[in-house]
Amino acid sequence: MATLKEFEEALRENGMLMALAILERLRERDRANRVVKPGRRIVGKKMTPELARMILDLHGSTEMTQQEIAFKLGVNQGRVNEVIKRGKWLSGDQAAPEAVARDKGKARIRGAEPKRPRKAAAKAAPKDKTGKPAKRPTSAQLAFGDL
Repeated sequence: MATLKEFEEALRENGMLMALAILERLRERDRANRVVKPGRRIVGKKMTPELARMILDLHGSTEMTQQEIAFKLGVNQGRVNEVIKRGKWLSGDQAAPEAVARDKGKARIRGAEPKRPRKAAAKAAPKDKTGKPAKRPTSAQLAFGDL
């Protein structure tokens, strides 16, 4: 499959000036109709039951993709998927798992809640009877009696 540039070069090589003129008019028309779209999300919207219902309404009544719905409503495509596939955010219950997770995330951002330690950092080195870190063997070889 040829690219548009290769197609244009082939027209030029074969002296097809009328076809080149048509191609240029099509480009000008496309440039005139092109609009600069706003960024996907400047500020994310808070997910609410009303917004979830709008997502379901758009999904059911149009042929829009999840990405198009997300762009139109200013939310993340993953949130659109959660609403459509799992019915999340349809109730106003503040004890719902997604609402609790949202509130915890906001608290972490504000610094009100300490971060959980990472798994690697949470694993402490084994300690001996005195409470000091246990020494690891320096040799990686197996002795006959080890097996």
